[in-house]
Amino acid sequence: MNNQEIPIAVEAMQVVPRAKLSIYPEPFAARMKGREKRIIGDLFGLTNFGVNLTRLLPGAGSSLRHAHARQDEFVYILQGHPVLLTDAGETQLSPGMCAGFKAGTGNAHQLLNRTDAEIIYLEIGDRSPGDSVVYPDDDLQAILVDGKWLFAHKDGKPY
Repeated sequence: MNNQEIPIAVEAMQVVPRAKLSIYPEPFAARMKGREKRIIGDLFGLTNFGVNLTRLLPGAGSSLRHAHARQDEFVYILQGHPVLLTDAGETQLSPGMCAGFKAGTGNAHQLLNRTDAEIIYLEIGDRSPGDSVVYPDDDLQAILVDGKWLFAHKDGKPY
């Protein structure tokens, strides 16, 4: 992307949502139904961290419950009332609330929409090379290699 293609500002909700439902392999990708991501950081050529505007329809989840080894993550709730599920249990969130997930703690997290209304939030994460992810509730693990996520079963067998 050259400087001529990088916008100065955009209306975030007007950014076209990511076409692919999820980067997870099946059967996990199908579980992301009702989640819509707008990859807004990339529009500005950001490379050190990512910014997504994410929408969860009723019954949807943000991701599988997961924990990163090297990537810090942060969410800021704009609309709706998601439940934050972590190793400590459940925390009800509301607009204006935020949560951060320090890399390497092993504290797995996930947002769930258990309401009848949509939820919209910002998610921000760094792009630390050599990151890996554990999914304590699923037979899945991931490692970041050359900017691409590679998924395997917990026993190491690739998907």
